[in-house]
Amino acid sequence: MRKYFLWLAPVFFIAAALGWLQQMDLLWKIGLILGFSSIAIGVGHIKVLSGYQYTIWIITAVCAGLIYPDFFLHVGGFDMRNKWLILIIIQMVMFGMGTQMSIEDFTGIRKSGRGVLIGLLGHFTIMPLAGFIIAKTFGFEPEIAAGIILIGSCSSGLASNVMTYIAKGNLVLSVTVTAMSTLAAPIMTPFLMKIFAGTLVEVHFFNMMMEIIKIVLVPLAAAMIHDILKNYGERAKKRIYALTILSAFWLGIVVFFGSYFAAPEDSTAFHVLEIINFTCGAFVVGVLYHWLYKAYPKIDAIMPYFSMFGIIYFTLVTTAAGRDNLIQIGFLLFLASVLHNGAGYFFGYWLSRLSGLDKKSSQTIAFEVGLQNGGMASGLAGSMGKLATLGLASAVFSPWMNVSGSLLANYWRKIGNPEEETTHDTH
Repeated sequence: MRKYFLWLAPVFFIAAALGWLQQMDLLWKIGLILGFSSIAIGVGHIKVLSGYQYTIWIITAVCAGLIYPDFFLHVGGFDMRNKWLILIIIQMVMFGMGTQMSIEDFTGIRKSGRGVLIGLLGHFTIMPLAGFIIAKTFGFEPEIAAGIILIGSCSSGLASNVMTYIAKGNLVLSVTVTAMSTLAAPIMTPFLMKIFAGTLVEVHFFNMMMEIIKIVLVPLAAAMIHDILKNYGERAKKRIYALTILSAFWLGIVVFFGSYFAAPEDSTAFHVLEIINFTCGAFVVGVLYHWLYKAYPKIDAIMPYFSMFGIIYFTLVTTAAGRDNLIQIGFLLFLASVLHNGAGYFFGYWLSRLSGLDKKSSQTIAFEVGLQNGGMASGLAGSMGKLATLGLASAVFSPWMNVSGSLLANYWRKIGNPEEETTHDTH
């Protein structure tokens, strides 16, 4: 079925070209979007290119957002940049990623302590510093410059684990660095933003920390609750169910008697209460999801697709909201993404080599440093109400990170590990 879409793609592109030449706006616009959509569906038919299917969907979303910005910003009278919609989708993205992790991922530091420390050090120094230098050098306007620093200050994403797997790198090290950088994000991301972007945009450290806990740690906690119920003993299950009953009871109190707990939105009490409510929600969602998993075990394999859908949504809405900016500085922003991403790979690899790590571990750290969590950056930009400016970098950087990561992973897989070959030859 997919191969038919590949055959249709040239037809749509020819129709788009004819529409452009004949100045038929509807024909070239629809033709272009359908052409990219057909490639995105059809490329899954070609095994060697199937890994780029998600990236082509991202490119399709950018194309659609540029061509029909108003259509994708408002569905009827509903604003697609609604704060609660953004929060729900980013939590879905992070929960989907979390279902591919486990409690054991957070204990890997015992096995790869030095590598994890080098990975975290490289990730939270190289990328925000590179983002700051690139933003200043290119002279982007403050909020767009801050967006580059923001994506450089976020944790590493699950894409780094996928690329490490393709490259036959140190997967335990990769997963552990991703897990630990995610845990460190609520402190490190607002801290780095305050240092490097504090003069560009207003950064409220505490507010940003609370937002990261809501959009990253809470859904991750829900996924870990599912992992405990799935892999741990009866004693652990009983504790989880007891906490879930208490959580549901508390949420019921909040729903029916919430007015008694009202606090000013900018107050510490409001944020603390909000985190308590979200944490209780994580228990309920984690248990409900686990029951769904028991009825339909394949759901774990499907969840990453929900995460991909969420990131495509962010790309589409961000592109539509920032269309004018993207048309003006799109090429420069793409060039910035290539330099930023390349700096992560280069310095991540050589920092590891100079620290005494073997080549496979150094390649792993290169991915961990070079590949950022674009979904987290988009979610934070959306929560700050600056998707069109602060979120623009993540819309451009994310597709390139997927392309460059795939190319580099396949290259490293192809050349193998000379160190291992030398070792085998000597025995």
